[in-house]
Amino acid sequence: MFFFSLFKVLHIIAGFTALAVFWIPVVTKKGGRAHTRVGWVYVYAMFVVAISALFMGIWRIGFDPAATVESVAFAWFLIFISILSTATAWHGLRVLRFKNRTAGHRQWIDLLIPALLLVSGIIISLYGASIGFPLLTWFPLIGIMLGATQLLYWLRPPRKRMHWWMEHLGGMLGCCIATITAFTVFGAPRLLGISSVHPLVWFIPTIVLVPVIVGFSAYYQKKFSRPKQM
Repeated sequence: MFFFSLFKVLHIIAGFTALAVFWIPVVTKKGGRAHTRVGWVYVYAMFVVAISALFMGIWRIGFDPAATVESVAFAWFLIFISILSTATAWHGLRVLRFKNRTAGHRQWIDLLIPALLLVSGIIISLYGASIGFPLLTWFPLIGIMLGATQLLYWLRPPRKRMHWWMEHLGGMLGCCIATITAFTVFGAPRLLGISSVHPLVWFIPTIVLVPVIVGFSAYYQKKFSRPKQM
């Protein structure tokens, strides 16, 4: 129980840190000092979120004597958040390291992580449907989509100019969806002193941020496609 409480505190601190600093790299000069330094703060915070969520989810499923069907369902959500956070943050970093590649990418770790996201999304979505739990039924569809697109990105040769930029942006914004959704499901109700919120509220971060990802991607794709001025 001590370790569960410890990881819970770490999870809360890291989660609030990630929420507080995320938009700084978005609005500051890309590649600049603030973007890079604060970006690393966000990434490290998200890895702490992922590790702590994984531990708490496993503990709740395997070792909590007071576990219920609902608490176990939320534990699986924590585990999926851990996988989603890790996969998106990892992808956002690794595309920068291999931004100059011209052929398909075959490093096993970069294929394994999105494959895990894809497979876990399918399994947890089916599990959520079997127990009638909307959050687990529908939210993992994001992981299925992201896992599939990340795999295709690595397996195919790059087709677009500044492809790594678009993938970096999508990865970090996808990681943001995980952060804000977890806060909406767990943090906000407790701060407001309410036992639960309507399931539709759980999906507001996805509903809002997916168009943001699409919009940013379209904007930068158009920007990078313009011929350079002489």
